[in-house]
Amino acid sequence: MTLKPLDVADLAEAVLGCACAALEATAVTVPGQPGCPDCRACVVPGTAAWDTCDSPATSTGAGGQLTVNVARLYASTRDAFPVEVRAVQGLRGCLLPPLTAVELVITLLRCAPTADEQGVPPDCAALAATAQTLHVDMATLYNSLLCCLPGLDPSKRLGALFVMGVSRTIGPEGGCVGVEQRVTVALPGCACPTT
Repeated sequence: MTLKPLDVADLAEAVLGCACAALEATAVTVPGQPGCPDCRACVVPGTAAWDTCDSPATSTGAGGQLTVNVARLYASTRDAFPVEVRAVQGLRGCLLPPLTAVELVITLLRCAPTADEQGVPPDCAALAATAQTLHVDMATLYNSLLCCLPGLDPSKRLGALFVMGVSRTIGPEGGCVGVEQRVTVALPGCACPTT
């Protein structure tokens, strides 16, 4: 089976949908936890720009920014996944790598408390509330991938292969703080053009 032109884009969109649904579900069960950002939840090309983390126009919506981007694609094998395989190609026609590894980056930004007009830093209660939101977001994104990715395998024979990457805090910077979650997913090889 070869990699189809939209496989990577479809995977990124599916991961965005899984993350957004999980954030919405968590908002229902954790009092005060914001859900999926209303104004900005999208797949982006390259590293996400920190365009916004503030509240949406509606007072009931969740502020922030949720993005998914592809960090890289590379050849791998089922036995060594997610290790990059550097096999010589072009020996006999089109030799397909058994798997294409897709490294995705899921970034979620929320507002961070900042110093007031007099330069007084935020108090511990505001920092603790923001930390709790961040920690719940980290767990939610991590769990969303663990629950969602096994069902996204296009072949449906063996289940999707994936490796959870690091989940790390990013910021605070520019009034935003957030979480970056990485995951590497195996897709079927690559497609060779027909001539």
